[in-house]
This record gives sequence, C-alpha cells and structure tokens, in this order.
Amino acid sequence: MGGFAGNRSVATVALVVASYDEAVRWYVERLGFVLIEDVDLGGGKRWVTVAPAKGQGARLLLAQASGEEQASRIGNQTGGRVFLFLETDNFSRDHQAMLAKGVEFREAPRSEAYGTVAVFSDLYGNLWDLIEPKRQG
Repeated sequence: MGGFAGNRSVATVALVVASYDEAVRWYVERLGFVLIEDVDLGGGKRWVTVAPAKGQGARLLLAQASGEEQASRIGNQTGGRVFLFLETDNFSRDHQAMLAKGVEFREAPRSEAYGTVAVFSDLYGNLWDLIEPKRQG
C-alpha cells in the first residue's frame, strides 16, 4: 500500500468509563498502570490517559460516558468478546500480583499455541487477556 508514512502506530485506545477518578484508581491500584495525563477540557470533560508502567504499546484514554447511549456501552464495548490484551514478559508474576490486588479472573491460566493466557475483567466488566506470548525461536 503506497502513500502512507513509514512510522505509524496505534497510540491510544478510548475506553468508555462511568467515572474518571474511579477508573484511574482501578487501573493504577489493580493493574499497576501509571497516570500519563489528566487535562481539564472544561464542561466536566477531561483528557485522561493511563498506561502500563515501563510498558510499550497503546495508552488507554479513559472517556467518561456522556449520555445514555455511551453509558450503555460501559463494560461491554465489544459485545462480550475480549477487548484488550495486556502482554507481559512473566505471566506467573503478573497473574499472582493481579490476584493479590483483587482482579477477577474469569478462568484459570491456560497454554495456547500463541502463549500462556487467562481472561480477566476490569472494574466495569470489559474482558481482557493477560498474555505471555510464546518466545519465537
């Protein structure tokens, strides 16, 4: 495909939440994320991003629902499918730490062709995979 810049990435993914502060607390305290930005945009809106500490990949934009239609999507942005994938270099370490912080896993860890994985839910019920990919080679 021609015409596109050679250096692009998916930098931020919006996640509809019920409360900015509640979501920040959960991601920071339960998943060990860090607050990257919290900018007041006026009118009750904020630009709030979090990301895994020392991690790579996309940030989460915590987007507080505005109105009934957006609120109806909280916790089910993908119709019940896993929505986001938290990749780790040590599944056992992170799985144990998350359990100790009260993160709800929906299944026991399992080995797949692509790595070790378990589904967990965030504070609103969105489904995530904690995954340690199989090493290539």
